[in-house]
Amino acid sequence: MLSRRALAGLFQKQNAHLLRTRNRYPINELCPGHRNLSQSLRRQSQSQRERNAVGVFTPTSAAIFVATGVGLFFYFRHEKQKLLEEREKERSSRQYGRPNVGGPFSLTSSKGEPFTEKDMLGKWSLVYFGFTNCPDICPAELDKMGLVLNKVEADLGKIFLPIFISVDPARDTPERMNRYLAEFHPSLIGLVGPYDATKATCKAYRVYFSTPPNADPKGDYLVDHSIFVYLMDPDGHFVEAFGQNVEADQIVTKIEEEIGEWEKEKGSKTSI
Repeated sequence: MLSRRALAGLFQKQNAHLLRTRNRYPINELCPGHRNLSQSLRRQSQSQRERNAVGVFTPTSAAIFVATGVGLFFYFRHEKQKLLEEREKERSSRQYGRPNVGGPFSLTSSKGEPFTEKDMLGKWSLVYFGFTNCPDICPAELDKMGLVLNKVEADLGKIFLPIFISVDPARDTPERMNRYLAEFHPSLIGLVGPYDATKATCKAYRVYFSTPPNADPKGDYLVDHSIFVYLMDPDGHFVEAFGQNVEADQIVTKIEEEIGEWEKEKGSKTSI
């Protein structure tokens, strides 16, 4: 049996031998498998760093991203065009069947200024035909227009142009119209003109009137005429005609409905 001293000497010899062997032969020569594993790990580490540097946008993913973006662009453009076409069809269907009311005219305002159909563009117009010598119907209709205007302007703003066109060109002058309309809504604009211009305007709006072309301004005669308030849109197109028996509240409801449809289609209440 070896003594403790002998055992210690034996271990020291073995350790010295192993140390000399490791210094003489590197570990990768002693263990070829370890060398291959080390190289593989280095390549994996380099590949991972490259992927991290590139990120998620590899050439393939970038191509897919671009293709998706282009596809979405054309899809939404197509959908927008379909929506515009549907709105145009709705507008056309609402216009279909409506009478061709309105058109070019040239008259003079109660302030003595020229006034044509182009001055109506951009706002909603309420147009009524009458005359200042009218004993009852015209005042009643103008009062009703005032009630309608007060209501819709309170709800929707100053987007209306109320117009009173005379069918009595022999007696109604700009000055007389101005004095007459002072009794009604302050926004009312009076329009007058010579007989031919008055007749042409009435024809455009399909208004009947009985004033003779050679009427004596000082004569005592009555004028018969159509009793309608015409609603025209901001583009100058006819929308609706309200007869004498239509109440102010009914007119307000119809106007608000039409303006709601217009705003849905155009994006604003007027075309200004």
